[in-house]
Amino acid sequence: MSTIEAKYITRTPKSAAMGPRAQKVMPAGDTRAAGYHTPYPLTISSAKGTTLTDIDGNDYLDLSNNFTSLLHGHAYQPIVDAVSRVIGTGTAWPARNNTQVELAELICERVPSIDLVRFCNSGSEANMLALHVARTHTGRLKVLMAEHGYHGSHEAFEAGYFGNTGDKAWPHTIVAPWGDASAFETILADQGDEIAAVFLEGAMGASGLVQAPTEFFQRVIDATHRAGAVFVLDEVITLRLSTGGHQVNLGITPDLTTLGKIIGGGHPVGAVGGRADLMGLLDPTRGRIFHSGTFNGNPVTTAAGVVSYGHLTSDAVTRMATHANRLEHHLADSAAKAGLPFSCRKVGSLLNMYFSDVLPAASLTRDDSETMRLVHLAGMNHGLYFASRGLLVLSTVMTDEHITQACDRFDAVFADVAAEIAV
Repeated sequence: MSTIEAKYITRTPKSAAMGPRAQKVMPAGDTRAAGYHTPYPLTISSAKGTTLTDIDGNDYLDLSNNFTSLLHGHAYQPIVDAVSRVIGTGTAWPARNNTQVELAELICERVPSIDLVRFCNSGSEANMLALHVARTHTGRLKVLMAEHGYHGSHEAFEAGYFGNTGDKAWPHTIVAPWGDASAFETILADQGDEIAAVFLEGAMGASGLVQAPTEFFQRVIDATHRAGAVFVLDEVITLRLSTGGHQVNLGITPDLTTLGKIIGGGHPVGAVGGRADLMGLLDPTRGRIFHSGTFNGNPVTTAAGVVSYGHLTSDAVTRMATHANRLEHHLADSAAKAGLPFSCRKVGSLLNMYFSDVLPAASLTRDDSETMRLVHLAGMNHGLYFASRGLLVLSTVMTDEHITQACDRFDAVFADVAAEIAV
Protein backbone atom coordinates (compact mmCIF):
# COMPACT_ATOMS: atom_id res chain seq x y z
CA MET A 1 0.00 0.00 0.00
CA SER A 2 1.32 3.44 -0.89
CA THR A 3 1.75 6.07 1.80
CA ILE A 4 -0.79 8.19 -0.09
CA GLU A 5 -3.42 5.45 0.07
CA ALA A 6 -2.60 4.75 3.72
CA LYS A 7 -3.14 8.42 4.55
CA TYR A 8 -6.47 8.40 2.70
CA ILE A 9 -7.63 5.41 4.74
CA THR A 10 -6.46 7.00 8.01
CA ARG A 11 -8.36 10.23 7.25
CA THR A 12 -11.63 8.53 6.30
CA PRO A 13 -12.48 5.70 8.74
CA LYS A 14 -16.22 6.39 8.71
CA SER A 15 -16.33 6.30 4.92
CA ALA A 16 -14.40 3.02 5.08
CA ALA A 17 -16.87 1.61 7.60
CA MET A 18 -19.79 2.61 5.38
CA GLY A 19 -18.45 0.38 2.59
CA PRO A 20 -19.45 -3.06 3.96
CA ARG A 21 -22.87 -1.74 4.96
CA ALA A 22 -23.46 -0.27 1.50
CA GLN A 23 -22.18 -3.41 -0.24
CA LYS A 24 -24.92 -5.45 1.40
CA VAL A 25 -27.58 -3.50 -0.48
CA MET A 26 -25.88 -2.03 -3.60
CA PRO A 27 -23.44 -3.59 -6.10
CA ALA A 28 -19.93 -2.61 -4.93
CA GLY A 29 -21.67 -0.42 -2.34
CA ASP A 30 -22.46 2.33 -4.85
CA THR A 31 -25.18 3.34 -7.29
CA ARG A 32 -23.20 5.06 -10.04
CA ALA A 33 -20.14 3.68 -11.75
CA ALA A 34 -18.44 7.02 -12.43
CA GLY A 35 -18.08 7.84 -8.73
CA TYR A 36 -16.51 4.55 -7.73
CA HIS A 37 -12.78 4.29 -7.06
CA THR A 38 -10.40 2.21 -4.97
CA PRO A 39 -9.87 1.64 -2.12
CA TYR A 40 -13.40 3.01 -1.55
CA PRO A 41 -15.31 6.20 -2.34
CA LEU A 42 -16.09 8.83 0.25
CA THR A 43 -19.47 9.18 1.88
CA ILE A 44 -20.53 12.82 1.78
CA SER A 45 -22.61 14.34 4.55
CA SER A 46 -23.18 17.89 3.31
CA ALA A 47 -22.11 20.53 0.81
CA LYS A 48 -22.31 24.30 0.50
CA GLY A 49 -20.95 26.56 -2.19
CA THR A 50 -17.56 25.20 -3.24
CA THR A 51 -17.14 22.88 -0.25
CA LEU A 52 -17.96 19.20 0.22
CA THR A 53 -17.88 17.66 3.71
CA ASP A 54 -17.56 13.92 4.29
CA ILE A 55 -18.92 11.93 7.24
CA ASP A 56 -15.51 12.10 8.91
CA GLY A 57 -15.74 15.90 8.93
CA ASN A 58 -13.13 16.49 6.22
CA ASP A 59 -13.74 19.44 3.90
CA TYR A 60 -12.90 19.44 0.19
CA LEU A 61 -12.75 22.19 -2.41
CA ASP A 62 -15.11 20.73 -4.99
CA LEU A 63 -13.60 20.51 -8.47
CA SER A 64 -16.16 17.96 -9.64
CA ASN A 65 -19.49 19.70 -9.09
CA ASN A 66 -21.29 16.40 -9.50
CA PHE A 67 -19.72 15.73 -12.89
CA THR A 68 -20.73 19.15 -14.34
CA SER A 69 -24.35 19.23 -13.14
CA LEU A 70 -23.81 21.86 -10.43
CA LEU A 71 -23.04 24.95 -12.48
CA HIS A 72 -23.40 27.23 -9.44
CA GLY A 73 -21.93 24.96 -6.80
CA HIS A 74 -23.83 23.46 -3.88
CA ALA A 75 -26.98 24.83 -2.26
CA TYR A 76 -26.85 27.94 -4.48
CA GLN A 77 -29.12 30.32 -2.61
CA PRO A 78 -31.23 31.54 -5.57
CA ILE A 79 -31.96 27.90 -6.45
CA VAL A 80 -32.71 27.03 -2.83
CA ASP A 81 -35.10 29.97 -2.68
CA ALA A 82 -36.83 29.02 -5.95
CA VAL A 83 -37.25 25.40 -4.90
CA SER A 84 -38.47 26.42 -1.43
CA ARG A 85 -41.20 28.55 -2.96
CA VAL A 86 -42.42 25.63 -5.04
CA ILE A 87 -41.91 22.50 -2.97
CA GLY A 88 -44.52 23.36 -0.37
CA THR A 89 -47.18 23.44 -3.08
CA GLY A 90 -46.38 19.93 -4.32
CA THR A 91 -43.54 18.09 -6.01
CA ALA A 92 -45.21 16.51 -9.04
CA TRP A 93 -48.56 17.09 -10.72
CA PRO A 94 -50.35 15.24 -13.56
CA ALA A 95 -50.39 18.39 -15.69
CA ARG A 96 -48.02 21.14 -16.77
CA ASN A 97 -46.83 23.85 -14.42
CA ASN A 98 -45.61 27.44 -14.69
CA THR A 99 -41.89 26.82 -14.25
CA GLN A 100 -41.97 23.99 -16.79
CA VAL A 101 -43.20 26.46 -19.39
CA GLU A 102 -40.67 29.08 -18.24
CA LEU A 103 -37.75 26.67 -18.59
CA ALA A 104 -38.95 25.51 -22.00
CA GLU A 105 -39.25 29.13 -23.12
CA LEU A 106 -35.72 29.88 -21.89
CA ILE A 107 -34.26 26.90 -23.74
CA CYS A 108 -36.07 27.69 -26.99
CA GLU A 109 -35.05 31.35 -26.73
CA ARG A 110 -31.37 30.64 -26.09
CA VAL A 111 -30.57 27.61 -28.27
CA PRO A 112 -31.10 28.65 -31.91
CA SER A 113 -31.68 25.11 -33.24
CA ILE A 114 -34.47 24.31 -30.79
CA ASP A 115 -38.04 25.07 -31.86
CA LEU A 116 -39.73 22.79 -29.32
CA VAL A 117 -38.49 20.91 -26.26
CA ARG A 118 -39.58 17.83 -24.32
CA PHE A 119 -38.48 17.11 -20.75
CA CYS A 120 -37.42 13.83 -19.18
CA ASN A 121 -35.33 12.91 -16.15
CA SER A 122 -31.70 12.38 -17.20
CA GLY A 123 -29.27 12.82 -20.04
CA SER A 124 -29.50 9.08 -20.67
CA GLU A 125 -33.27 9.36 -21.07
CA ALA A 126 -32.85 12.35 -23.36
CA ASN A 127 -30.59 10.44 -25.73
CA MET A 128 -32.86 7.40 -25.66
CA LEU A 129 -35.80 9.63 -26.56
CA ALA A 130 -33.85 11.35 -29.34
CA LEU A 131 -33.04 7.95 -30.83
CA HIS A 132 -36.72 6.97 -30.61
CA VAL A 133 -37.69 10.14 -32.48
CA ALA A 134 -35.05 9.53 -35.16
CA ARG A 135 -36.12 5.92 -35.62
CA THR A 136 -39.75 6.89 -35.91
CA HIS A 137 -38.95 9.67 -38.39
CA THR A 138 -36.74 7.54 -40.64
CA GLY A 139 -38.19 4.06 -40.18
CA ARG A 140 -34.61 2.83 -39.61
CA LEU A 141 -32.91 1.21 -36.63
CA LYS A 142 -29.17 1.83 -36.68
CA VAL A 143 -27.25 4.53 -34.86
CA LEU A 144 -23.80 5.86 -35.80
CA MET A 145 -21.65 7.38 -33.07
CA ALA A 146 -18.03 8.11 -32.24
CA GLU A 147 -15.99 5.29 -30.80
CA HIS A 148 -15.85 5.75 -27.02
CA GLY A 149 -18.47 8.49 -27.19
CA TYR A 150 -20.79 8.59 -24.20
CA HIS A 151 -24.52 9.13 -24.52
CA GLY A 152 -25.80 7.44 -21.40
CA SER A 153 -26.87 4.09 -20.00
CA HIS A 154 -28.53 2.30 -22.89
CA GLU A 155 -27.11 -0.78 -24.63
CA ALA A 156 -27.07 0.91 -28.03
CA PHE A 157 -24.88 3.74 -26.74
CA GLU A 158 -22.80 1.69 -24.32
CA ALA A 159 -21.78 -0.53 -27.25
CA GLY A 160 -20.22 2.50 -28.91
CA TYR A 161 -18.70 3.70 -25.66
CA PHE A 162 -16.92 0.39 -25.12
CA GLY A 163 -16.08 0.02 -28.81
CA ASN A 164 -18.88 -2.32 -29.98
CA THR A 165 -16.64 -5.37 -29.87
CA GLY A 166 -16.70 -8.70 -28.07
CA ASP A 167 -19.31 -8.97 -25.34
CA LYS A 168 -20.23 -5.30 -25.88
CA ALA A 169 -21.30 -5.83 -29.51
CA TRP A 170 -24.71 -4.46 -30.39
CA PRO A 171 -26.24 -5.11 -33.81
CA HIS A 172 -27.71 -1.67 -34.38
CA THR A 173 -24.68 0.39 -33.30
CA ILE A 174 -21.94 1.50 -35.70
CA VAL A 175 -18.86 3.36 -34.51
CA ALA A 176 -16.31 5.56 -36.27
CA PRO A 177 -13.21 7.32 -34.92
CA TRP A 178 -13.85 10.68 -33.31
CA GLY A 179 -12.72 13.55 -35.50
CA ASP A 180 -12.43 11.41 -38.64
CA ALA A 181 -15.01 13.00 -40.94
CA SER A 182 -14.02 10.74 -43.85
CA ALA A 183 -14.82 7.62 -41.83
CA PHE A 184 -18.27 8.95 -40.96
CA GLU A 185 -18.88 9.97 -44.57
CA THR A 186 -17.91 6.53 -45.85
CA ILE A 187 -20.18 4.71 -43.42
CA LEU A 188 -23.09 7.02 -44.22
CA ALA A 189 -22.54 6.59 -47.95
CA ASP A 190 -22.40 2.79 -47.65
CA GLN A 191 -25.01 2.13 -44.95
CA GLY A 192 -26.97 5.36 -44.80
CA ASP A 193 -30.27 3.76 -45.77
CA GLU A 194 -30.11 1.75 -42.53
CA ILE A 195 -28.98 4.56 -40.20
CA ALA A 196 -31.63 6.47 -38.27
CA ALA A 197 -29.35 8.92 -36.45
CA VAL A 198 -25.82 10.11 -35.94
CA PHE A 199 -24.96 11.09 -32.36
CA LEU A 200 -21.98 13.23 -31.41
CA GLU A 201 -21.00 15.07 -28.24
CA GLY A 202 -20.11 18.74 -28.46
CA ALA A 203 -16.79 17.61 -26.95
CA MET A 204 -16.11 14.07 -25.80
CA GLY A 205 -16.49 14.04 -22.03
CA ALA A 206 -15.97 10.58 -20.57
CA SER A 207 -13.20 9.77 -23.06
CA GLY A 208 -10.97 12.64 -22.04
CA LEU A 209 -12.52 15.96 -23.01
CA VAL A 210 -11.50 15.67 -26.66
CA GLN A 211 -12.52 18.44 -29.07
CA ALA A 212 -12.97 18.45 -32.83
CA PRO A 213 -13.06 21.36 -35.29
CA THR A 214 -16.24 22.79 -36.79
CA GLU A 215 -15.26 21.26 -40.13
CA PHE A 216 -15.60 17.77 -38.67
CA PHE A 217 -19.08 18.44 -37.33
CA GLN A 218 -20.29 20.16 -40.48
CA ARG A 219 -19.03 17.39 -42.77
CA VAL A 220 -20.75 14.80 -40.60
CA ILE A 221 -23.97 16.83 -40.55
CA ASP A 222 -23.92 17.17 -44.35
CA ALA A 223 -23.29 13.44 -44.82
CA THR A 224 -26.05 12.64 -42.31
CA HIS A 225 -28.53 14.71 -44.26
CA ARG A 226 -27.47 13.21 -47.59
CA ALA A 227 -28.30 9.82 -46.09
CA GLY A 228 -31.69 11.05 -44.87
CA ALA A 229 -30.72 10.47 -41.23
CA VAL A 230 -31.08 12.71 -38.17
CA PHE A 231 -28.09 14.48 -36.62
CA VAL A 232 -28.21 14.64 -32.80
CA LEU A 233 -25.81 16.80 -30.80
CA ASP A 234 -25.37 15.72 -27.20
CA GLU A 235 -25.01 18.91 -25.15
CA VAL A 236 -25.67 17.32 -21.77
CA ILE A 237 -22.21 18.47 -20.65
CA THR A 238 -21.32 21.20 -23.15
CA LEU A 239 -24.37 23.46 -22.77
CA ARG A 240 -22.35 25.33 -20.10
CA LEU A 241 -19.82 26.51 -22.71
CA SER A 242 -22.13 29.23 -24.06
CA THR A 243 -25.52 30.61 -23.16
CA GLY A 244 -26.78 28.91 -26.32
CA GLY A 245 -24.71 25.77 -25.98
CA HIS A 246 -21.45 24.70 -27.61
CA GLN A 247 -23.24 24.47 -30.96
CA VAL A 248 -23.15 28.28 -31.03
CA ASN A 249 -19.38 28.23 -30.54
CA LEU A 250 -19.06 25.61 -33.28
CA GLY A 251 -21.44 27.40 -35.64
CA ILE A 252 -23.50 24.27 -36.38
CA THR A 253 -27.21 23.49 -36.42
CA PRO A 254 -28.19 20.02 -35.21
CA ASP A 255 -31.57 18.49 -35.98
CA LEU A 256 -32.00 17.46 -32.34
CA THR A 257 -30.13 18.51 -29.21
CA THR A 258 -30.07 16.55 -25.96
CA LEU A 259 -29.70 18.36 -22.65
CA GLY A 260 -29.38 17.55 -18.96
CA LYS A 261 -27.18 18.47 -16.00
CA ILE A 262 -27.36 22.26 -15.57
CA ILE A 263 -30.96 22.71 -16.75
CA GLY A 264 -32.04 20.94 -13.54
CA GLY A 265 -30.10 23.02 -11.06
CA GLY A 266 -28.94 19.92 -9.19
CA HIS A 267 -32.14 17.93 -9.67
CA PRO A 268 -32.72 14.97 -12.02
CA VAL A 269 -33.40 16.31 -15.51
CA GLY A 270 -33.06 15.71 -19.22
CA ALA A 271 -34.54 17.23 -22.35
CA VAL A 272 -34.69 16.81 -26.10
CA GLY A 273 -35.16 19.83 -28.32
CA GLY A 274 -35.02 20.51 -32.03
CA ARG A 275 -36.82 21.01 -35.29
CA ALA A 276 -40.57 21.40 -35.04
CA ASP A 277 -41.30 18.60 -37.52
CA LEU A 278 -39.22 16.09 -35.55
CA MET A 279 -40.47 17.22 -32.15
CA GLY A 280 -44.00 17.06 -33.51
CA LEU A 281 -43.72 13.27 -33.46
CA LEU A 282 -44.12 13.57 -29.68
CA ASP A 283 -47.43 15.42 -30.07
CA PRO A 284 -50.06 13.11 -28.52
CA THR A 285 -52.69 14.38 -30.95
CA ARG A 286 -50.66 12.84 -33.80
CA GLY A 287 -50.14 9.54 -32.04
CA ARG A 288 -46.71 8.64 -33.46
CA ILE A 289 -44.74 8.36 -30.20
CA PHE A 290 -46.33 7.89 -26.80
CA HIS A 291 -43.80 9.51 -24.48
CA SER A 292 -44.72 9.98 -20.85
CA GLY A 293 -42.93 10.11 -17.53
CA THR A 294 -44.22 10.58 -14.02
CA PHE A 295 -41.65 13.23 -13.14
CA ASN A 296 -41.08 14.87 -16.53
CA GLY A 297 -40.88 18.65 -16.11
CA ASN A 298 -41.85 18.49 -12.44
CA PRO A 299 -42.15 21.88 -10.72
CA VAL A 300 -39.21 21.39 -8.35
CA THR A 301 -36.72 20.51 -11.09
CA THR A 302 -37.93 23.16 -13.50
CA ALA A 303 -37.99 25.89 -10.86
CA ALA A 304 -34.35 25.07 -10.10
CA GLY A 305 -33.59 24.84 -13.82
CA VAL A 306 -34.96 28.28 -14.62
CA VAL A 307 -32.54 29.79 -12.12
CA SER A 308 -29.59 27.57 -12.99
CA TYR A 309 -29.75 28.09 -16.74
CA GLY A 310 -30.94 31.68 -16.39
CA HIS A 311 -27.88 32.54 -14.30
CA LEU A 312 -25.56 31.17 -16.96
CA THR A 313 -24.61 34.55 -18.41
CA SER A 314 -21.96 35.36 -20.98
CA ASP A 315 -19.95 37.03 -18.22
CA ALA A 316 -20.15 33.87 -16.11
CA VAL A 317 -18.99 31.72 -19.04
CA THR A 318 -16.01 34.04 -19.61
CA ARG A 319 -15.11 34.21 -15.92
CA MET A 320 -15.11 30.44 -15.51
CA ALA A 321 -12.97 30.03 -18.63
CA THR A 322 -10.50 32.62 -17.31
CA HIS A 323 -10.23 30.70 -14.03
CA ALA A 324 -9.71 27.48 -15.98
CA ASN A 325 -6.89 29.07 -17.99
CA ARG A 326 -5.13 30.17 -14.83
CA LEU A 327 -5.52 26.74 -13.24
CA GLU A 328 -4.29 24.94 -16.35
CA HIS A 329 -1.12 27.04 -16.54
CA HIS A 330 -0.39 26.58 -12.85
CA LEU A 331 -0.89 22.81 -13.01
CA ALA A 332 1.61 22.54 -15.85
CA ASP A 333 4.18 24.63 -13.97
CA SER A 334 3.58 22.78 -10.71
CA ALA A 335 3.92 19.35 -12.31
CA ALA A 336 7.15 20.42 -14.01
CA LYS A 337 8.61 21.61 -10.69
CA ALA A 338 7.67 18.29 -9.12
CA GLY A 339 9.23 16.38 -12.01
CA LEU A 340 5.97 14.86 -13.18
CA PRO A 341 5.08 14.60 -16.86
CA PHE A 342 1.89 16.54 -17.51
CA SER A 343 -0.54 17.48 -20.25
CA CYS A 344 -4.07 18.80 -20.16
CA ARG A 345 -7.14 19.26 -22.30
CA LYS A 346 -9.34 22.28 -21.62
CA VAL A 347 -12.73 23.26 -23.02
CA GLY A 348 -14.06 26.43 -21.43
CA SER A 349 -14.54 25.74 -17.73
CA LEU A 350 -13.66 22.04 -18.02
CA LEU A 351 -10.19 20.49 -17.79
CA ASN A 352 -8.87 16.93 -17.97
CA MET A 353 -5.41 16.16 -16.56
CA TYR A 354 -2.97 13.60 -17.94
CA PHE A 355 0.35 12.62 -16.43
CA SER A 356 2.15 12.03 -19.70
CA ASP A 357 4.00 14.32 -22.06
CA VAL A 358 1.73 13.56 -25.01
CA LEU A 359 -2.05 13.77 -24.98
CA PRO A 360 -3.65 10.39 -25.72
CA ALA A 361 -6.33 9.86 -28.35
CA ALA A 362 -9.94 9.50 -27.26
CA SER A 363 -9.87 6.32 -25.23
CA LEU A 364 -11.12 4.64 -22.08
CA THR A 365 -7.61 3.46 -21.21
CA ARG A 366 -4.61 5.57 -20.28
CA ASP A 367 -0.93 4.86 -19.77
CA ASP A 368 -0.77 6.98 -16.64
CA SER A 369 -3.51 5.18 -14.71
CA GLU A 370 -1.44 4.48 -11.59
CA THR A 371 -0.13 8.05 -11.41
CA MET A 372 -3.66 9.34 -11.91
CA ARG A 373 -4.91 7.08 -9.11
CA LEU A 374 -2.28 8.48 -6.75
CA VAL A 375 -3.03 12.08 -7.77
CA HIS A 376 -6.72 11.46 -7.12
CA LEU A 377 -6.17 10.05 -3.64
CA ALA A 378 -3.54 12.67 -2.79
CA GLY A 379 -5.97 15.32 -3.94
CA MET A 380 -8.50 14.21 -1.35
CA ASN A 381 -5.76 14.02 1.27
CA HIS A 382 -5.10 17.70 0.60
CA GLY A 383 -8.74 18.77 0.51
CA LEU A 384 -9.45 18.62 -3.23
CA TYR A 385 -12.31 16.64 -4.74
CA PHE A 386 -12.28 15.84 -8.45
CA ALA A 387 -13.11 12.90 -10.70
CA SER A 388 -10.80 9.91 -10.56
CA ARG A 389 -10.19 10.24 -14.31
CA GLY A 390 -8.68 13.71 -13.80
CA LEU A 391 -11.68 15.78 -14.85
CA LEU A 392 -11.84 19.22 -13.21
CA VAL A 393 -15.09 21.19 -13.35
CA LEU A 394 -15.37 24.83 -12.28
CA SER A 395 -18.49 26.61 -11.09
CA THR A 396 -19.73 30.19 -11.27
CA VAL A 397 -19.31 30.68 -7.52
CA MET A 398 -15.56 30.05 -7.61
CA THR A 399 -13.45 33.14 -7.01
CA ASP A 400 -9.80 34.02 -7.59
CA GLU A 401 -9.19 32.96 -4.00
CA HIS A 402 -10.64 29.51 -4.67
CA ILE A 403 -8.34 29.11 -7.67
CA THR A 404 -5.38 30.15 -5.50
CA GLN A 405 -6.43 27.51 -2.96
CA ALA A 406 -6.63 24.89 -5.68
CA CYS A 407 -3.21 25.83 -7.03
CA ASP A 408 -1.57 25.67 -3.60
CA ARG A 409 -3.14 22.30 -2.84
CA PHE A 410 -2.14 20.83 -6.19
CA ASP A 411 1.45 21.87 -5.42
CA ALA A 412 1.29 19.65 -2.34
CA VAL A 413 -0.48 16.86 -4.24
CA PHE A 414 2.14 16.74 -6.99
CA ALA A 415 4.97 16.82 -4.46
CA ASP A 416 3.48 13.84 -2.62
CA VAL A 417 2.97 11.87 -5.83
CA ALA A 418 6.49 12.62 -7.07
CA ALA A 419 7.91 11.43 -3.75
CA GLU A 420 5.80 8.27 -3.90
CA ILE A 421 6.89 7.44 -7.43
CA ALA A 422 10.54 8.04 -6.53
CA VAL A 423 10.46 5.43 -3.75
